[in-house]
Amino acid sequence: MSVELHTHVISFDVPFPADYGGVIDVFYKVRALHEAGVKVHLHCFEYGRPPQQELHRYCEEVYYYSRQNAKSMLFNTLPYIVLSRQSEELKQRLLKDNYPILFEGLHSTFYLSDPDLATRHKVVRTHNIEHDYYESLAAVEKNIFKRYYFFNEAGKLLKYQNVLNHTQGIAAISPNDTRYLSTLFTGVKFIPAFHPYDEVCVRAGAGTYAFYHGNLSVGENNEAALFLVKKVFNDIPFSLVIAGSKPSEELKKAIRENKNVTLYADRNPDQIREMIAEAQCNILPTFQATGIKLKLLAALFGGRHCIVNSPMVNNTGLESLCIIADSPEEMKKHLKKVMKAKTFSGINKRKEILEKNFSNKGNAERLKHLLFPNQND
Repeated sequence: MSVELHTHVISFDVPFPADYGGVIDVFYKVRALHEAGVKVHLHCFEYGRPPQQELHRYCEEVYYYSRQNAKSMLFNTLPYIVLSRQSEELKQRLLKDNYPILFEGLHSTFYLSDPDLATRHKVVRTHNIEHDYYESLAAVEKNIFKRYYFFNEAGKLLKYQNVLNHTQGIAAISPNDTRYLSTLFTGVKFIPAFHPYDEVCVRAGAGTYAFYHGNLSVGENNEAALFLVKKVFNDIPFSLVIAGSKPSEELKKAIRENKNVTLYADRNPDQIREMIAEAQCNILPTFQATGIKLKLLAALFGGRHCIVNSPMVNNTGLESLCIIADSPEEMKKHLKKVMKAKTFSGINKRKEILEKNFSNKGNAERLKHLLFPNQND
């Protein structure tokens, strides 16, 4: 008779709808664990995204906690993203049993080093090397106060990451992150991002536009979109469609001045997937080589041609599936080829790499071994 497997999952945000990078990984991970026979007790910090009935389909229990927002927390030595996610109610619920605990991101690790949880089996899912990520956010932030906050938070996160010594396992999201964390901590395993796709599905025929998508309120995505509008699609006769939430005024102005570019703000995940599938080319530059971009997996599982720059794809295992171009001139050159192509011929290669290495089912099994190392099934 098999033993029931239960785990707590502490999420930094409400992971549904699965409409941005971090929560996409959390939601599809929870779903994959459920399908692998694990009973999930989900704890969500809430700050703008309401409770979601959909989560009860995959979880035994779902709890919500208000994220704290006192400005005084900014002056603490702990990172604000950690300090603001604490709840005595959460801690007491964790102490009611002896289930392993999966902490989603450094954000959720306030209780990782708590002496009352010292004997518990704890695993942290790292979504980025957070201090690098915050330094990168600072580098592209134009608001001086936000820039100071990001730099300050980066310094705190670098010191704070030693909290990972209190884990029994670290599930790193990319090969680069795995290598870095392995130089500092034990028990680091590479478990790729979870995502909405069960198989590669590329539409027949050709599309009429190139597509970029992302949360446009994030500095790096705003910078990438501006790069495409001003430097790539500024003097070529191809259409670019940009979709994403909360575009900046600067981006909206740049798009108004470029007749080749169309903006669709605040589209839902299903609409984004449809636009990915319909596009002739997904074009995805980034200027932050941190973690792995879920938008890249979405483009490769569900889209046709894919043009990226080196930071988007280096050391991901996905290099051979993309056209890599690191300057506006190179991107224009490749766009001229792919926008005229009548068919897409790389489906079999994508199936071989993606369905083997980025399978939610396979990665759920790897995560189970990290969470339940003494179980043989």
